[in-house]
Amino acid sequence: MYIPKYHKVTNVAEVWDFVQKNSFGTIVTTEQGKPIATHLPLGLNKKGDDYYITGHIAYGNPQWRTIETCDDVLVMFQGPNAYISSSWYGHEEVPTWNYQAVHVYGKASILEKDELIEELTIMLEKYEKNRENPVLWDKLSPHLLESELKGIVGFKIKVEEIQAAYKLSQHQNETDYINIIDKLQNEGDPNSKQMAELMEKRLTNHK
Repeated sequence: MYIPKYHKVTNVAEVWDFVQKNSFGTIVTTEQGKPIATHLPLGLNKKGDDYYITGHIAYGNPQWRTIETCDDVLVMFQGPNAYISSSWYGHEEVPTWNYQAVHVYGKASILEKDELIEELTIMLEKYEKNRENPVLWDKLSPHLLESELKGIVGFKIKVEEIQAAYKLSQHQNETDYINIIDKLQNEGDPNSKQMAELMEKRLTNHK
């Protein structure tokens, strides 16, 4: 991923926090030189000094057969994004697009059944624990679970390289930066509003 120096993020803790909050990612592998991708909810686990991206894919999805054959698997995570108009600057400028993106590269392997159950248990805990009537792994019937396990393939990717880009108008002067936030807040678009909140938080943290 091309990352200009203004937009490069090197704080690993910040990147992993982003991944945890934007965990619906895209896993990319290749088959006979052709890239193939699947969009999936993914987990992040640390074992010792190593980080792993974990997930599961439908058995009927042929991509799982390429996971272990690739030298590198690419996983992409994306945050809010928004169009930035030329009219929002106090000087002549071209339009652009603000965004957050993280690319993770690593070697993948297929999970054993007990590892897959652990991955699914953690994922259910993450997304169900704050609900009024949480449905966790141990509340589902063994028959249903066994049936579902036959229809999916779990995987883990040992993280070997991280590339992170946050393009948030960092190189603009404070007046233009604040005006961009104001314009985004009034766009009436959920993505624009999220970007405005993100930029405002960054401004607050750097003061």
